[in-house]
Amino acid sequence: MSYIAPYIESEDVVKLIRDHSKIPEKDYLIIDVRDNDFRGGNIPGAINIPAGQLLDSGNDLIIKYRNVPLVIFHCALSQQRGPKSARIYNEMRHLTGEKGNQEVVVMRGGFDGWHAKYYKEKDLIDNYEPSIWGIFEDDIKKDEEEENPFLAGIPKSS
Repeated sequence: MSYIAPYIESEDVVKLIRDHSKIPEKDYLIIDVRDNDFRGGNIPGAINIPAGQLLDSGNDLIIKYRNVPLVIFHCALSQQRGPKSARIYNEMRHLTGEKGNQEVVVMRGGFDGWHAKYYKEKDLIDNYEPSIWGIFEDDIKKDEEEENPFLAGIPKSS
């Protein structure tokens, strides 16, 4: 049995967040496993459980959110910590005998990709500190006239 979680596109996560009939931590759960890099902004409704703490808090997470149908993991790029944390969470669910129909996925592109696409959309980033990302007021004005420079190197969803 494979515990590897499939990917979900950021556009699908945006639809969840903007669907006011969906309630975070009830209809979906976003788990941001970044550590110190959590500072500077996060996806609205996301809870921060640093990857290194998942083993310690995993059982509590499983119990508390057992009825949430969709759990979305991500880290900065969703290439290491996010996918590994989702796999560990799935393994822990199996080991604890959790039988629910919970879907566990990883958000493609992570928060860096999210930031690149949505940094100007105030409803899609909470606790945002642009200076941490090297963005200053003049950059925002200039960026409004040019293509978004943060999308360079971010894979496009298929």
